[in-house]
Amino acid sequence: MNELHNPWQVKGEKRIYDNPWIGVTEYDVINPSGGKGIYGKVHFKGKAIGVLPLDENLDTYLVGQYRFTLDQYSWEIPEGGGPLDVEPVLSAQRELLEETGLVAKSWTKLMEMHLSNSVSDEHAIIFLARDLSQHTACPEETEQLQVRKVSFEEAYQMVAQGRITDSMSVAAILKVKLMLADGRIS
Repeated sequence: MNELHNPWQVKGEKRIYDNPWIGVTEYDVINPSGGKGIYGKVHFKGKAIGVLPLDENLDTYLVGQYRFTLDQYSWEIPEGGGPLDVEPVLSAQRELLEETGLVAKSWTKLMEMHLSNSVSDEHAIIFLARDLSQHTACPEETEQLQVRKVSFEEAYQMVAQGRITDSMSVAAILKVKLMLADGRIS
């Protein structure tokens, strides 16, 4: 099988919905098996940005908020959106300051990932922020946030127990756990 060959044929497309953050398109397709069908795609107009702040004591900061789409409260790493024409690390720096009031001197890209690739093209970039100093948080008007400083181990246990379910948070916390275990972070 040629990994670069796209087996889908697009016969037509129709924009279903559009706002400043996302667009939804319905495609008339011929699927890889040759059958006719439709496929819906949610297109994101920015990058998803996540930050795992980690201080010298191996404490981290979680942000809690009620997520409209889930209809439930969620604990997460600081995260938000970044414009496509802005360097992702600059968006990460802005999000960390906005949500927690933290400023970091050291930034490392942890990973890039696709968040729900069966229905969307949302692309995430997640950073590790170190050498932290506290400043004043300034969340967006749509955000009612609670910030908690916890040990990294507590954040890891929250993932292990299913209390943190946000995909960027789970991935970042598990990656940092591995990096601590193999000595890449101390």
